[in-house]
Amino acid sequence: MEKVEHEYGAEQIQVLEGLEHVRKRPGMYIGSVSVRGLHHCVYEIVDNSVDEALAGYCKNISITIEPGNIICVEDDGRGIPVDIHPKTKISAAETVYTKLNAGGKFGGDSGYKVSGGLHGVGASVVNALSTWLEVIIQRDGGIFQMKFERGKTVMPLTRIGDSDKTGTKVRFLADDTIFESLEYEYEVLEKRFREIAFLTKGLRIKIEDTREHENQEGEETQSSERKAEFCFEGGLNSFAEYLNKNKEKINPLPIYIEKDGEVPIEVAIQYTTAYSENIYTFVNNINTIEGGTHLEGFKRAVTKVFNDYARNHGIIKEKDPNLQGEDIREGMTAIISVKVKDPQFEGQTKTKLGNSNVTGIVANAVTEALSTYLEENPNVAKAILEKCISASRAREAARKARELVRKKNSMEGSTLPGKLADCSGKDPLANEVYIVEGDSAGGSAKQGRDRTFQAILPLWGKMLNVEKSRADKIYGNDKLQPVILAIGAGIGADFDITKIRYGKVIIMADADVDGAHIRTLLLTFFFRYMRPLIENGNVYLAQPPLYKLSKKGMDDIYCYTDDDLTKAYKELEEKGIPRDQLALQRYKGLGEMNPDQLWETTMDPARRILIKVRLDDAMKADETFTLLMGDEIEPRREFIEQNAKYVKNLDV
Repeated sequence: MEKVEHEYGAEQIQVLEGLEHVRKRPGMYIGSVSVRGLHHCVYEIVDNSVDEALAGYCKNISITIEPGNIICVEDDGRGIPVDIHPKTKISAAETVYTKLNAGGKFGGDSGYKVSGGLHGVGASVVNALSTWLEVIIQRDGGIFQMKFERGKTVMPLTRIGDSDKTGTKVRFLADDTIFESLEYEYEVLEKRFREIAFLTKGLRIKIEDTREHENQEGEETQSSERKAEFCFEGGLNSFAEYLNKNKEKINPLPIYIEKDGEVPIEVAIQYTTAYSENIYTFVNNINTIEGGTHLEGFKRAVTKVFNDYARNHGIIKEKDPNLQGEDIREGMTAIISVKVKDPQFEGQTKTKLGNSNVTGIVANAVTEALSTYLEENPNVAKAILEKCISASRAREAARKARELVRKKNSMEGSTLPGKLADCSGKDPLANEVYIVEGDSAGGSAKQGRDRTFQAILPLWGKMLNVEKSRADKIYGNDKLQPVILAIGAGIGADFDITKIRYGKVIIMADADVDGAHIRTLLLTFFFRYMRPLIENGNVYLAQPPLYKLSKKGMDDIYCYTDDDLTKAYKELEEKGIPRDQLALQRYKGLGEMNPDQLWETTMDPARRILIKVRLDDAMKADETFTLLMGDEIEPRREFIEQNAKYVKNLDV
């Protein structure tokens, strides 16, 4: 990493305004006070260390989740400046942690060329939202320490020793009066820091969770497995290979594009035989999940380059139409990383880049490099274009299939599937549809439901695995077409979330292996072809009970897990009712319940249990669906062998 040659002292720490309103309105600064906001605090401190790496001064970052949910972040960067700031009259380090808009990232002559932090907000906000925070700095031949409580200085910067090393160590305990929970999710943090390591070539990041955890017997034990170390000399190429590790590749080595300049750009592109596209965009190492101008420039360039190459080499004839962007991106995995000096994000949480000049810069860089690559690698170019042309034909077949379905429904006078028992309510957001496994369970659900807002769509048999199918195979499929028509918002690129007919789409399947398979098939379909439905929070899993305990003269007790059953037995024994007086029924299928039982346990909004399907990590979801539903058998076998011990309540 090239060093940015600028002076980095107290005069580079610029102060905009004091620390205000952070504790009163924390959501304005970190998005929310949920677990997501809690993790955001960790990201902000780590981002400061990463900024040192981007400037060329930091090689190692260590993150530890200590007992009591204390976070420790340590780096070997230059260390925060410790001299007195000319404006605040306190140390520059204390200024960074107590003044809202103070940092070394505001100008061209500052200590950083680009940065991923909240432009000086990060450190002070984390400090304000912590019960306590301490900083130890090694710099200028000394070791310096300062301490804070809820953003207020309780120990100003003090020299406590000598050192010939440099770096910054931050420890903090988030404030439990601010956050809903202080329980960090190790897997979430690990995923984020793996991303950062991919995006910052050569940077070594270690993460370890030293908290005590309960084993399956409920005993507290310290896990030695919850630690990881990341360092990727291959950068984005390693990232693409990691994402596609369970997929068949068309170009085994990713196409790598790198260009320095006003906006440094890195891009890695790898094609697989899959039917979905996966494009991930980053600005200054921040995952811009909603894309933005850098993504627009990339898509524009890729579409133009492949069409130009195909025409120039006679792969597309003069009379044939151009390939569309979606044809060219089928099976593509791409990572786009740009470094922008003054990024303009839509919203404080930075999910979409708005700098208009970035579109042209990215488009020009990708056009030039990709054109050269295709000319120099004609075999790869031909293989990719064969897939693109196949995708184009499938898209046209899907269009004809859609028209056929619409025409058929129009002739029949209805656009709703025949098996759907619709509800009478007129407010789509208040209505819900149960997608039920089997005609028998569907019949019970129809009788037990509240017809004013609950619709029932029974499914029978195994449906199409869309992971191995294109859209043209989906239209007209007798298992999936009823789902598409019932939801009413289209699929794929045509999906329109504003047209959904139900605010809740609830999958209700048996608690056995077949039921789990049906849930997985439906979730794969929603993820690949109706992703906004999941992103918008409209998909749910019903939780029917596993057991019923009954005794004459006693109300039935329903248990949803083995733990519930154990607890129920214990409570009844305490009331003088031994186990041998109880009748236990294990529900192997929804069809075993009569309508009243199904309503009471699984469909009554006042008593039911629903699991909301969320998409917190699209990258991980893509990997999981590829693993479970894709063509590669060996990775799936390994996954099953590793995770079979966690499976409960499924009759095999």
